[in-house]
Amino acid sequence: MRVATNAVIRPSARAAALAALALLLLVLLLLVIVRLPWAGDLGIHAATIARLRHDLADPGNPLVDADTPSPYYSPWTLLLGCLAKVTGLSAFAVLRVAAVAGLALLVTGVRHFVGTLTDRRGVIAPALLALLCLLLLWGPGLFTWSGFLGLNSLALTVSYPSTFALGLSFHFWALLRRALRGAGRRGAGWPGFLGLGVLWSVILLSHQFTGVVASFGGLAMVLGARPWPTRGLLLRLAGALALGLAVLLAWPYYSFFDLLGVGGLEEIHRSLYRHLPSHFGLALLLGAVALALRWRRDRRDPLVLFFLLGAVMFAAGGLTGHYSWGRVLPAVLIPAQLAVALEVFGAGRAGVRRGFAWLLGAALLVGAWTQAGTLGYVVPRDALPAPVAAKYRPPWPGYRWLTEKVRYGDVVLAKTFPSRQIPAYGPYTVAPGYPDFFLPDQEERVAAVRDYFAPSTPRAARLDILRRYGVRWVVAYPSDGGLPADDPALRRAATGPRGQVLYEVRG
Repeated sequence: MRVATNAVIRPSARAAALAALALLLLVLLLLVIVRLPWAGDLGIHAATIARLRHDLADPGNPLVDADTPSPYYSPWTLLLGCLAKVTGLSAFAVLRVAAVAGLALLVTGVRHFVGTLTDRRGVIAPALLALLCLLLLWGPGLFTWSGFLGLNSLALTVSYPSTFALGLSFHFWALLRRALRGAGRRGAGWPGFLGLGVLWSVILLSHQFTGVVASFGGLAMVLGARPWPTRGLLLRLAGALALGLAVLLAWPYYSFFDLLGVGGLEEIHRSLYRHLPSHFGLALLLGAVALALRWRRDRRDPLVLFFLLGAVMFAAGGLTGHYSWGRVLPAVLIPAQLAVALEVFGAGRAGVRRGFAWLLGAALLVGAWTQAGTLGYVVPRDALPAPVAAKYRPPWPGYRWLTEKVRYGDVVLAKTFPSRQIPAYGPYTVAPGYPDFFLPDQEERVAAVRDYFAPSTPRAARLDILRRYGVRWVVAYPSDGGLPADDPALRRAATGPRGQVLYEVRG
């Protein structure tokens, strides 16, 4: 009787411990959402919602005063724009709603997908461990990028469309596996598969890089389906693919397929190929072992196939210099991290599973320590222990101090870094702070900003730039250059953090 009782208690105690750890991390992320720390691409997502809030039918370019399409106008941001318009909420308040929704989709999606990968009667413990692996099983070096699920990365990008798209992707993979199994070999019916086609297109439209990851995962689910899909199932899959492509073609806010031929992203993504052992080593090392064990049991294991598809494209990007292909890396990491979590609860020998669990526990502790600076987003830095405070990286301060003077739709001239934030509050900038493939005069605008601040540019040329783009305000540090502070064409209007100055353009 005692042995049987212990057999019952131990799994439940293990599940309770996993639940407590996962709950702590989720509470941390919810507190982060309240603060919404500013870093990375938050500015353009806020600007996108602000433009849609202003005009749902014809929002124009989100960053500059131009009537051009933008890939940031996706089904998800359109829904958020509608929410902002109906409720009157600010873009930042809506982004907090988006963060809660994205986090909920992610957590439920992981649980949904893990449930299709295990034969255990209780899926909660494997799903909780899978969530911990996705957040903490990385490497000893900190890595932050949208579309990657590390704790620190997610804290900064939880309100982004990439998080929403990843959460949907987990549900997409789970629904696809269930549709392929359906009622025996017949699988699900036409409505289910057509719904999957629409879901696939929404993911691709909402975040194109995550859409590639979702597509590789979907392909792996099909190739790994058991039994092999019948002709009827393949026909329904083809119908789902056709409907998804039709939605992509019909989307009115931008041309999805025009994105396939754009360039200029390689140098930005080169860093994805640097310091791989430091950033991802623990996930890849333990993941390789777990995936090898799964492959021995099933030569068409979907997680193994998912991993291989992602690894081939990632390697091809590095070998050919197409570094933007490195954004497929979550297709390598996610199956590896999930395989590790599932192996702890797998069918192997108890001793092997126990040893693997200890290794995983040590790796998760390393990941937690590496990302301990995330606490700084919810706890005052002074209250953190010195070693943790040293890991904290303060977010950007933002430009709310401009809003007392600068109005919606005003054009502001500023360098690249401020131009990534200022449009979040309603104004436009002369040049976009991010590459814009649909803006035909992007290079001319970038050159104009560069020339305005260049020390050798004559005063008349600077005034011409201000007139040409309808500039009403200039934001600059005293050391940036441009027209001097006492020039009659400018009037000092406000001073911001670190001595940055807002100048009103006269005349």
